[in-house]
Amino acid sequence: MSRSHLYPVSFGSLAMGLALVLGAGLFPSGLLVSEAIAAEDYGIPQVGVINEKIRQGWSDYQVTPSQEEMDTVWARRLFLDVLGRVPSVDELNEFTRDRTRDKKKNLVDKLLFDDKYTEEYARNWTTIWTNVLIGRNGGTDNNSPISRPGMQKYLRDTFARNTPYDKMVSDLVSATGANTPGMPNFNGAVNFYMDKLDENGVQATAKTAQIFLGLQVQCTQCHNHPFNEWKQEKFWNLNAFFRQTRTRRGEMPGANNGMRAMTLNDVDFMGEGRNIDNAEIYYELRNGLLKVAYPEFLDGQKIPTNGRVTQVNRRQELAKFIIESENLQEAIVNRYWGHFLGYGFTKPVDDMGPHNRPTHPELLTYLGEEVRENSFDLKQLIRWITLSEAYSLSSKITNGNELDDPTVGEPPKFSHFYLRQMQAEQLYESLLVATQAHKTRGSYEEQEKKKSEWMRQFVTAFGTDEGDEATTFNGTIPQALMMFNGDLVNDAISIKPGSFIYSMAAEGQDGKEAINHLYMATVARRPTRKEIQAANYLIGIHKGDTAKALQDVFWALLNSNEFILNH
Repeated sequence: MSRSHLYPVSFGSLAMGLALVLGAGLFPSGLLVSEAIAAEDYGIPQVGVINEKIRQGWSDYQVTPSQEEMDTVWARRLFLDVLGRVPSVDELNEFTRDRTRDKKKNLVDKLLFDDKYTEEYARNWTTIWTNVLIGRNGGTDNNSPISRPGMQKYLRDTFARNTPYDKMVSDLVSATGANTPGMPNFNGAVNFYMDKLDENGVQATAKTAQIFLGLQVQCTQCHNHPFNEWKQEKFWNLNAFFRQTRTRRGEMPGANNGMRAMTLNDVDFMGEGRNIDNAEIYYELRNGLLKVAYPEFLDGQKIPTNGRVTQVNRRQELAKFIIESENLQEAIVNRYWGHFLGYGFTKPVDDMGPHNRPTHPELLTYLGEEVRENSFDLKQLIRWITLSEAYSLSSKITNGNELDDPTVGEPPKFSHFYLRQMQAEQLYESLLVATQAHKTRGSYEEQEKKKSEWMRQFVTAFGTDEGDEATTFNGTIPQALMMFNGDLVNDAISIKPGSFIYSMAAEGQDGKEAINHLYMATVARRPTRKEIQAANYLIGIHKGDTAKALQDVFWALLNSNEFILNH
């Protein structure tokens, strides 16, 4: 029976009423734990500098930071951002048992460096970077040149091994080989460019600059940029690096169904003037005149113009330029800061330059230099950010920082944690953990197939030159219907024998213990007095049927803002 059919019986007044209690002020009052924040740096110099620079911003803007968030809610935030899911009740209990001063540092280090979490860390960051590199739709169409499993295989191995970021970028930019696992010469990194080499590699040019250098240059293919220093000539000079690159279709060896796969190869480029020793390209100005372009990096560095791969491999040279560029280190700092704090130092994070000044330029430069100094170890960058004072703050706005509101165009000061909705992938994984369904999951491939099928209902693609897409998982009607009445939520709150709720009730837990467990599993805290009263009322209405009462409570929790939001 659908949840909508149950509304008149119970959910219409009871569970919905509890949901109103949960959403009364978004979060219950009286849960903040400290009167004043100690700028703890845990003996890590980079954390100390972050705290110093952010505090300087508060002083400059005369804002007062919010209090420190309660420990279990901070832990929930950390699990969502690092592993892509909420913590289990057991994990929260283990964290709260740590009474040492370094308990937060201990948890960060555990999630980043303990072998127990390596697979989950790799899974989450594979999901994040797959979406960045090829999009949520990339490789989901049977006619797509992208092998999504191939892209994920490369990224999963990369993050499981904690491959340095500059090596990852070099791999992606210069990759050759077959795109599909099982093919000879398989190299999953080639999938980044598989759908970006049409029309002379225009998308390859734009996405390489945007993702790895934090520069949006796509509009300069036709004209000089109206707001920054990027000129049309620079776009085509960068584009010339991709003219030796070709894709080719081929049959998958041993595949009975004639499955086709793709390879990416470097080939000689004759040049549009048909002179391989001086292999140029041409582009058209707005007045109709043609101009010539050769491979030249954004800082003016050039390479020989010979089009023979044996003489000069243009993408390999481009990869060297990129990893030597300061833009690389600052772009990754900006992207990761935006991931963990909700906003980067620029908005958007991949549009940097003199036209879009960062909010904290000295901190951005410093962290970029530290990333390079620490061999582009992304786990260290995550460690610095998540242990910073700014990341530890409550999302509750105070009179002293109510003007710190980036949603109305104000530059972020990071004086409180900015509320943001879970990503659809995070919700999927969190529902599995909250109901303990993750304990009986299948192989990685089976997990990704189920998640991908679930994600399709939210992703919308746009027919733009950049292959843009959007997700309707943003509080719109499709999401509301899924949360109210979708299969995933209905499975989560099922009271069938063997289900999470059924097992909890069958174990003989009294209502109070079970309700405490549900709150910890979803919103990482114990219920308030009002919430306990509402839950007890439900148990009374159901005449002692604990399973049905818990079903109502769990449904209300899963549909509360407090669960849906990362806070």
